[in-house]
Amino acid sequence: MDSLIKKICAGDVRLASRLIRDIEDKIPEAKAKIKKLYAHTGKSFIVGITGAPGAGKSTLTDALITALRKKNKTIGVLAVDPTSPFTGGAILGDRIRMQKHAEDEGVFVRSLATRGALGGLSQAAGDAIHVMEAMGKDIIIVETVGIGQQEIDIINHAHSVVVVLVPGMGDEIQTMKAGLMEIADVFVVNKANRPGANQLQTELSSMLNLASRNGAGWQPPIVMVGDAFEPAAFAEKTAELAQKIEEHHRYLIESGKLTERMHRKALAEINDALSFCLLEPVIAELTATGKMEHFAEKIKSRQADPYSVAEEIAKTFFIKQDKK
Repeated sequence: MDSLIKKICAGDVRLASRLIRDIEDKIPEAKAKIKKLYAHTGKSFIVGITGAPGAGKSTLTDALITALRKKNKTIGVLAVDPTSPFTGGAILGDRIRMQKHAEDEGVFVRSLATRGALGGLSQAAGDAIHVMEAMGKDIIIVETVGIGQQEIDIINHAHSVVVVLVPGMGDEIQTMKAGLMEIADVFVVNKANRPGANQLQTELSSMLNLASRNGAGWQPPIVMVGDAFEPAAFAEKTAELAQKIEEHHRYLIESGKLTERMHRKALAEINDALSFCLLEPVIAELTATGKMEHFAEKIKSRQADPYSVAEEIAKTFFIKQDKK
């Protein structure tokens, strides 16, 4: 086994961090390392935490780490941050909040910048998850930036999805209708000490009852989590959340649905890899040669339409000409 791969599989934080950074920076050698690591992945349970900005996802994730560590679980956390408009890098607010876990060898926290990737998930997220899997983390938490309907992309990476809602933000039901209702395995009403929490819980319950199929299968629970400044009660509720996540994991295994979700994840990984191998080099070449700007001007002036341009590009790069 390659020395670097062996060290990462043994949990070397420094080398794992460097590899994730190289993945994020699209260093070509990083993909070769991921190829070698891949055989050592697939054993971690991946939990996605999503919801609107300001829902308190990072504070909740921080408390969830504490609850899971009490169960002797090793944890990887991938916090997908908004891209800094000045540096193009992650703002890193999540890692600042999780600083108290920095000295815990059983916890590895890494931030990624979205860099405009659709769905709030960095294009590097899938490979960063693979690195954490290879490190042997029992549970990997992927906390996403929270940008609305496209947030449902988390389902392609996670086995269990936790949707965090907050009363009084004014967009709770809109968020639910945006597609998060369909992907949620566990709901959290965070900051449940606020006015409107019970009403939100009732509305959620009603929607879940309408969506349920005669009580068959998994029924997403609603965990009410109160004020983070009341440590004892907050810890008790995040421990309840950890328990519900564990119950869902057990349900997936016993029902055989974990295999289905792993299959879906594999299909998403193929799509990501195809994009990397085929689409990104084409875009890079078009940009470098100025052709992308040329096509943009033609579309802007209505001299061409996007589909015709795409077909022309496809013919140039992908479609083999008939040799006669």
